[in-house]
Amino acid sequence: MGYRTAELPPVDLDEFATMPFFPRMKMLMHHWVDHGFGTPKQTVTFYAWKIFFYGLFGLIFAGAFTAGLEFNDIGGWWDEPILYQKLMIWTILMEILGLAATCGPMAFHFDPPIGGVLYWWQNDTLRVPPYPRYLKFTRGTRRTPWDTGLYKLIVFWLIMMMFLSGDPVDGMPDGRAGMLPQWAVLTYCALILMMAMRDKIVFLSARSEQYVPTLICFGLFTNFVDMIVAAKIFIVVVWMGAGISKLQPGFSSTVSIMVQNTPWMVFKNFRRKTVKDFPNDIRPSNTTHLLAHIGGTTCEIVMPLVLLFSPWPWMTWIAIVSIWMLHTFIISTIPLAVPLEWNVFFMFCVAFLFANFGAGDGYGVGDMNPALLVLVLVMALSPIILGALKPQYVSFLIGMKQYAGNWASATFSLRNQEIEDRINERIVKSSDNQIDQIEPLFGREISEIFIQKGVAFRMMHPMGRMHISGLMCHVDTLDTRIQREGEFLSNVLTGWNFGDGHCLDERLIAGWQERCQYEPGDVVAVFTESRPMFTPITQYRVIDAALGCVEKGWYNQMDAYNSQPWLPDGPIPHTVTWRMPGYEPQGVPHPGDARREPSIGHHGEWLIPRRSDDATAGGHHQTSDAGVG
Repeated sequence: MGYRTAELPPVDLDEFATMPFFPRMKMLMHHWVDHGFGTPKQTVTFYAWKIFFYGLFGLIFAGAFTAGLEFNDIGGWWDEPILYQKLMIWTILMEILGLAATCGPMAFHFDPPIGGVLYWWQNDTLRVPPYPRYLKFTRGTRRTPWDTGLYKLIVFWLIMMMFLSGDPVDGMPDGRAGMLPQWAVLTYCALILMMAMRDKIVFLSARSEQYVPTLICFGLFTNFVDMIVAAKIFIVVVWMGAGISKLQPGFSSTVSIMVQNTPWMVFKNFRRKTVKDFPNDIRPSNTTHLLAHIGGTTCEIVMPLVLLFSPWPWMTWIAIVSIWMLHTFIISTIPLAVPLEWNVFFMFCVAFLFANFGAGDGYGVGDMNPALLVLVLVMALSPIILGALKPQYVSFLIGMKQYAGNWASATFSLRNQEIEDRINERIVKSSDNQIDQIEPLFGREISEIFIQKGVAFRMMHPMGRMHISGLMCHVDTLDTRIQREGEFLSNVLTGWNFGDGHCLDERLIAGWQERCQYEPGDVVAVFTESRPMFTPITQYRVIDAALGCVEKGWYNQMDAYNSQPWLPDGPIPHTVTWRMPGYEPQGVPHPGDARREPSIGHHGEWLIPRRSDDATAGGHHQTSDAGVG
């Protein structure tokens, strides 16, 4: 891999286009183990400068317009709460504009390098309402002047907040510059929650699930100690929620894939040690399990508790340094969707909140108003518990499943190139399909390799193996059709992608279909839900853009995890629980559930009778809304 040149798999470009689907995927997976995506090294330089300017201009804007923060005494800013608030607002602004996470080539934004504001600023682009069946005023998938006006008002309000100085707060130590005015903080919270009802994409892009609860406490509480302890509890819950969600096999797959894509990992032997037996078995190795669950989940679960309860500064600093190491590792891997600024901000937060306001200095959980403590715990834990037990109702972001290898996702199969080209021709957006963005840089053949590597990347996760298993059973062939990873399609259609399958489920597909008018079989997607805690049973759906949901069922995540990513033994076992009346799959027979004798049904699959209300008029199946996440 050169500074400006990409690393390509060892295959003739003309031969690649004619290879059958599974040998093609197997080759791309092996290439991923050795080279990751294979993007040029200049990509790392782009993100390094991006982090630098994020931090630099955040400090400049925070200091230049805040009374009490002087540039001749930057060291004195260290314990100023308004600096913490302003850097949070700055981070939200970067996120909601599309300049932070999901920016640039590692989020497959090439030309232009961002989505975000370029989409959400213009009318008629696609939006995804979270509860269209229950809130009539939110129905529809077209962005209206109301939506763009609300978005512009939110951006303006965030910028305006950067110019505000602080107000005094009861209980704040003497000599501080105050806190942001509560009316301004609560106004932003009201605006972004209003946006959440119209378009969950914008709401999630602002990382509202993490910042809004803290801002609400800043806006409603009247005592400084209560505010700070609430902020500490919310950030601890983020770490611990993410850590607990990783206590399942899919996380090891994610760590293996991240390490293989790490730009500084130049030792091919170590890359291969992250899998069991390269090239025969590329499931995660014991080395990966140790790295994932000792260096990862243990740190995320144990160290936040130390931070929250430790009365000793030396122990607090051990935990702070441990958290710094965790976030530094994540940043260094330049992960897909690149949430780099978020990680930098959390590194600042851990030192600011826990070093300045330690539990032994009057900022412990026991020092908080008991009634407010109960309120904060309910606010912090309720969405995580809901996401763990009923993941279909909330985003993996709200459920704190960041990079856990256990989130809703989908893979699409398109009949031919004309079907994909229709996206460029009929949908209002700011970016062409990724294949058309990359083609001027590398040529059509090389561009296709990188786009299909996204499908191989998804198959290296357990859920991706179910996606392809379902597609094998529902389309006539994968060899001549075009497979696209769902997150990449969300990137093009909505301007944002962060691995959340709820952003590309039936609601988005319906808006896509409304504009492109496909025929049955033109676009088929297999959608898998997050695995609930305490069970390996994971739900899936098959969605035809022209017909809606045509099949529902479940599979055992361990069956997917234990299979080789290129599925040499055929589709993984899965159990059909509902199928649209009159619909007939076009692919190979379903493998069925090996633990049961199949009932009478198409291809001998196990059918469980469902109530007639599963189908709506005309035979289409309507799934329940998945919520703002």
